[in-house]
Formats: sequence, structure tokens, C-alpha cells
Amino acid sequence: MNLVTAIIKPHRVEEVKEALKGAGVSGITVTEVKGFGRQGGHTETYRGTEYQIDFVPKVKVEVLVVAEATDAVVDAIAAAASTGKIGDGKVWTTAVERVLRVRTGEQGVDAV
Repeated sequence: MNLVTAIIKPHRVEEVKEALKGAGVSGITVTEVKGFGRQGGHTETYRGTEYQIDFVPKVKVEVLVVAEATDAVVDAIAAAASTGKIGDGKVWTTAVERVLRVRTGEQGVDAV
């Protein structure tokens, strides 16, 4: 089992959600986050004064998938999140040793 984590632009959330549904994913977790990568921050002007914005708004998407579906989920996220511009984000996977559904006590693949 793997946890697929992606940091994407906020305006691409709907496209990613639809792509994941198309890939057979039944549940996702979405969190609003802030950060910066190679693009750094950006400058904004408010009432004639420039301000440096160091942390850019992003969205963190987390999906728990069986190992066999990991590549398809990563590819679906990457395709849906891509705009071809700097700051499109990152996708990575983490191995998950144990999963437990709290309500029923199911474990492993049954808990997904």
C-alpha cells in the first residue's frame, strides 16, 4: 500500500479530483497549504506599496492506494495538475505498512 502525496496549484484541484475519480480512487484528502519551491515567492502591490509574498498558496492532495494502482494515480495527478508553467507542483509516494478503518476494524486493502 502507498500514500500518494501531491502539492498542486489551487485552481487545478477540480481537474485532479475528476482525474482521480476516473482512475478509480474512492477517497482523497485535500488540505490548503503554503510554501515555495524554485519559483520562490512573488511581489504584490497594495495601496501603492510593494510587498514580498514568500509563501505561495498551494493545495496538498493525499490518496491512499494499493501498490498496483500507484503508477496510474501518480500519472493521473501529474496530467491533471500540469499547466506547463513553473510552480505546477510535486508528486511523491510513501510506503504504508498498516492501514486500519476505525469504524469497522478492517485492515490492509479492505480498509481502503
